[in-house]
Amino acid sequence: METTPLWQKILFLTGILSTIFGAFDPMEGSILIAIGGISLAIVTWLNDDKHKKYFMLSAALIMIGIFFLWFFSALGGIGKGSKYSIWWAITMIPYPIGWVMNIVLLVKRWMILRKA
Repeated sequence: METTPLWQKILFLTGILSTIFGAFDPMEGSILIAIGGISLAIVTWLNDDKHKKYFMLSAALIMIGIFFLWFFSALGGIGKGSKYSIWWAITMIPYPIGWVMNIVLLVKRWMILRKA
């Protein structure tokens, strides 16, 4: 039986904690959430987890949404008082979708491991 190396376990735990604690402040915590999403995707890819494609997709969604979040923040924001309409917020929707997807995948993975 093959065991997971310690550094992968640490990286996975770091990904979980980063994803959870980054949610306390979605703007500044977005960096933590991005790190968490990427580390979860890397570990599941290295371990050939059956959910690896979904973790990779959620990491990509998080990165796309965070890019637009910081992009429009650097331009002065969106909505009233800005030259950009509130509708530009649609470009940031992948960020919360990817975060929720990560949480759902982690809970699902935990439930599967708990049954075993």
